[in-house]
Amino acid sequence: MLGLQSWQIQVEEEEAASNWLKETRKGYIRIATLILLSKKPYHGYEIMKEIGRRTRGFWKPTAGGMYPILKDLQKSGYVESEWVFLKKRKRRTYRITEAGKAVLERALAKESQIANCMSNLIKEFMKDVLAVKTMSVPMPRMPNFFSVFLEERKEKSEDTVNVLESKRTQIENMIDALQKELGAINKRLDQLK
Repeated sequence: MLGLQSWQIQVEEEEAASNWLKETRKGYIRIATLILLSKKPYHGYEIMKEIGRRTRGFWKPTAGGMYPILKDLQKSGYVESEWVFLKKRKRRTYRITEAGKAVLERALAKESQIANCMSNLIKEFMKDVLAVKTMSVPMPRMPNFFSVFLEERKEKSEDTVNVLESKRTQIENMIDALQKELGAINKRLDQLK
């Protein structure tokens, strides 16, 4: 019976975490949409495809999720739309407004603050709960999730040797530090057994 209760608790926890992330994604899709529209007008299907492409398939917005967001952004005055004929098809094309650009700037600034706070909370969790000495493990700066939308991704041929060598060195240093920390943890585990 205990096993069944434990399984039910795990299922409930997984559902709760999924629901929290679903709500978070809705806000992120709004921001990602405004970022894309700040570059050029898109129709809804193009926005869905571009978000999927830019996130390498991590997010795949559906029409049932995307069009209500576009309708809400339009109602709020952050985007405007017009009907355009493309290849003998009529499509609603969206573009960002000045109000949309202003709210986007504020949202990105707040997202950056949230990312930094989350990074600090994760470090604290690692230190307090997992007993990891975060000072000995170099933590990468929390990336700005929206960077994939703010810049066009460079093709590998455009990466410079210096950029790639710098990234390699940073990863090698992190691996070394993590291996040392893993060794210390394994040693502590052996002592406790």
